[in-house]
Amino acid sequence: MASKPHKRKERGASPTPRERMERGYAKAEERNQEAREALEPLGEGERPPVVTIGAVVAALIAASIVIGYLTGTDVNGEKPKFIQVLAPALLMGIMAWGMWRARYWAVLGFQLILVFLIFSAVYGLALQAATVAQVLATLALLVVTGSFFYFMVKAMARIQMPTRNPD
Repeated sequence: MASKPHKRKERGASPTPRERMERGYAKAEERNQEAREALEPLGEGERPPVVTIGAVVAALIAASIVIGYLTGTDVNGEKPKFIQVLAPALLMGIMAWGMWRARYWAVLGFQLILVFLIFSAVYGLALQAATVAQVLATLALLVVTGSFFYFMVKAMARIQMPTRNPD
């Protein structure tokens, strides 16, 4: 049985790319573990302020959709069908309820909506903003949605994924 030649690392030799990568992963995992240990779990009935604000915003959006429909608001010159109003109003209402109860899935869903808004704002800024007012409004939207997203990441870490009971 022939053995492969064993590479010896000479003293003072520079680390291989694999060794540098492994060291980098180890340092990153160490920082992640320190960050996890620094997090304070939520108390019973506690909710991070950004999640509370998100719940209120989602509830206001749901209410505005229903109120707009009930007052006969037209969209592109015609009244929307009931299902076109029900789906987003119900989605935002459920999301508001979930965030109010500090549910991970609701915060994650709200972040998904924020990502769509961020991408839409970047697209609008790059290709459609024609006036200074449009550029400023789009930048303001980016600042608000980006800040919301950033602060919700830490809130999600505190809420943490629900554990599943093994059956």
